[in-house]
Amino acid sequence: MRNKRAIGFAPPPIDEDTITAVEKVLRSGWITSGPELLNFESELADYLNVKYIACFSSWTAACELALRWFDIGPGDEVILPAMTYAATANIVLHCGATPVLVDIQPHEPVVSADAIKLAWTARTKAIMPVDIGGWPVDYQAIMDWLNSSDVRSSFIPKGPNQAKLGRPLFLSDAAHSFGATIDEIPVGSQADITGFSFHAVKNLTTAEGGALAFALPAEFDMTETMKWFKSMSLHGQSKSALEKTESGNWQYDVLDAGFKCNMTDIQAAIGRSQLIKYPEQLLRRQAIAFRYHHGFENETWYHGPPLKDGKRLSAFHLFQIRIKNFTSRQRNEVMKSLKTIGIPTNVHFIPLPGLTIHKRRGEHMETYPNAQQFYEESISLPIHLGLSDEDVDWIVSSVIETVEAHL
Repeated sequence: MRNKRAIGFAPPPIDEDTITAVEKVLRSGWITSGPELLNFESELADYLNVKYIACFSSWTAACELALRWFDIGPGDEVILPAMTYAATANIVLHCGATPVLVDIQPHEPVVSADAIKLAWTARTKAIMPVDIGGWPVDYQAIMDWLNSSDVRSSFIPKGPNQAKLGRPLFLSDAAHSFGATIDEIPVGSQADITGFSFHAVKNLTTAEGGALAFALPAEFDMTETMKWFKSMSLHGQSKSALEKTESGNWQYDVLDAGFKCNMTDIQAAIGRSQLIKYPEQLLRRQAIAFRYHHGFENETWYHGPPLKDGKRLSAFHLFQIRIKNFTSRQRNEVMKSLKTIGIPTNVHFIPLPGLTIHKRRGEHMETYPNAQQFYEESISLPIHLGLSDEDVDWIVSSVIETVEAHL
């Protein structure tokens, strides 16, 4: 039976509590970075069980700052997967460094420690694995390798932070995995620095926004580190707007040529309102994902996304099905057919070697066969809090019927 209600692909979970929280900020007379942001950062730290969190205007700005803090620049290499969104590589290029692409695993859309190891050279100054669809990489295997004597003995630092760490930086692209866990510990404390996205389509949104969670070794002075990040998000200014309002405290200095990428109190109010409900919302996303999986699991052409194993639990950001042996042309026809009956879908992502900017760099899709096959076969289905169980069942039956018509 055809569904009569609009499904939507990933509408933001904006409820009356969120609207009220934003209205309160708008009426407060303080709408840029201020008390709401400080509270949001504190509550994020509690949720992730980390001590240091800093919020910014986007994942992109946050993680580019992390690369610059680590003195990444011309002549340096940063290892990242071929299967990711353009932003992961763009920030490396912004710094003048070279993205070094590696293929994903055959049955998981994420990179392995072994693949990273094969791409590592003396010029590698950072690695940036990507959690896809909510599924985390094997953080422990990657960190164990980074801390090995082979890596440490061959690392040649070119700045004080590189010298202090003594190995490449582990900067995790966790834009999809806010709320995922490893051994029941939230993603956020396993890498040196973990970058989260709160973009409009993410599980938890601030409309636009991002955050860094820090778990650097004890050698780092985190008070100074946090000051650097906060300052660099405000043009290198030594004091925030809120700090300058204190009596007799208006004087400031500009320490470096910084950027303008702070998070506002309006954004923080949206995030705070949602974070209260996020554990419950994550359980609903999990229920939808497993309902999808059980609906498809008997189809011989179905290859489902990783959702849970002995250590990892997804954040269920995307539900990406793979249709075995499909081509991108067949996949696109299925998506068109589903759209005509009211089911929006998407593809995450065109691998980097398929984009003009990386073709110009000499990259070729054929070099990354697992990423290429994943791209050809995959369709992202709607997964959001507005879906009922009946919606999910209708989507499952419609997808099965449509796929089999194109096999």
